[in-house]
Amino acid sequence: MANKIRVTIWHEYRHEKSEEAIRAIYPNGIHAAIKEFLDKHDDLEVRLAALDDPDQGLPDDVLNNTDVLMWWGHMAHHEVNDALVEKIKNRVYDGGMGFLPMHSAHMSKPFRAIVGTSGKLLWSDDQHELIWNVLPAHPITAGIPEYIDLGTEEMYGEPFMIPQPDELLFISWFEHGYVFRSGCTYYRGRGKVFYFQPGHEACRSYYNEYVQKILYNGIKWCAPNDFGAPMHNCDYRKAIL
Repeated sequence: MANKIRVTIWHEYRHEKSEEAIRAIYPNGIHAAIKEFLDKHDDLEVRLAALDDPDQGLPDDVLNNTDVLMWWGHMAHHEVNDALVEKIKNRVYDGGMGFLPMHSAHMSKPFRAIVGTSGKLLWSDDQHELIWNVLPAHPITAGIPEYIDLGTEEMYGEPFMIPQPDELLFISWFEHGYVFRSGCTYYRGRGKVFYFQPGHEACRSYYNEYVQKILYNGIKWCAPNDFGAPMHNCDYRKAIL
């Protein structure tokens, strides 16, 4: 199939190596579990990348040939090189690459740099979560019911220290009464960002059919538009004529 969306799933891939309980849920890593269901879509070309790979999984030839970068990090945010973060940000702002941070990537360096946030929030023990679809007309929410009963997930709560989302797609409710803006989009330069909250390493959220559909829809939405060359390579006097 021509013009496949090139997706790179970046994962720090540490919990599964050191914790047997996590490895039992995701034997080959969270990123591999995500790739398994995304590979069912013939309009995607999916590759894996991990923190401990050469160049932290994102050498220039990989990053520059990625249409949508999915990101999962938790215990090693601080190990991501600042120079790599700047490259990722530039690929979004100038190159139009989509960025799809998941779960604890709210504190990742790329998310904070691209969106402009501290990423801080409230969190607590695992609780029963319902995810409410509050913008059913959006492409990312296509085919998603009024709410998703996710079962057990790690509780994230407000206040979530992010800029006002350009679009709020999902709000989550947790059994102890907390609520959370669990699906948010941003437009940054030529690129688009979709943050989605589910995905704690000790929970099975990535096996949920609706979570899988949302991530697929999110990739489709985040993919770059067909636009021209960046203006900084042009003579501005000619560009405005």
